[in-house]
Amino acid sequence: MFNIRKADRGEETEIMNLVKSVLSDYGLKTDPITDQDISDLEQDYFNINGWFAVLENNSKIIGTYGIYRIDNKICELRKMYLLPAYQGQGLGKLLLAEALKKAKELGYSEMILETNKVLDKAISLYSKNGFVEYQAEHLCDRCDYAMRRKL
Repeated sequence: MFNIRKADRGEETEIMNLVKSVLSDYGLKTDPITDQDISDLEQDYFNINGWFAVLENNSKIIGTYGIYRIDNKICELRKMYLLPAYQGQGLGKLLLAEALKKAKELGYSEMILETNKVLDKAISLYSKNGFVEYQAEHLCDRCDYAMRRKL
């Protein structure tokens, strides 16, 4: 049974392990600066009008997404990952739909994201859901592609 819920304090290590696992499948690595937001979900998400959710299958975390506050109107979709064994089942679409819904609930009017071109399935999903490429002023070290969408 699949369930999306708010991430709990204490799950940061399990979330980081999921991120490492998914990135390694694409030849990418975690980065202490880019991924430091996972170490304290309260501080980096919940306390600043953000959100972090996990997707579970039988109590095992198999996917994640974070909504990170940029300013009062713009949020960033971060850490949207799904274990490869669960890809291709519509779960990424479900995670994205939940993230868009939650961002609206939090009062944002635009969502941005950074990704890497090797994550072609993710880019396709984002494009099908209204995201378009834009030239970001700065990208994180492992990212080479930025997208945005009005909410």
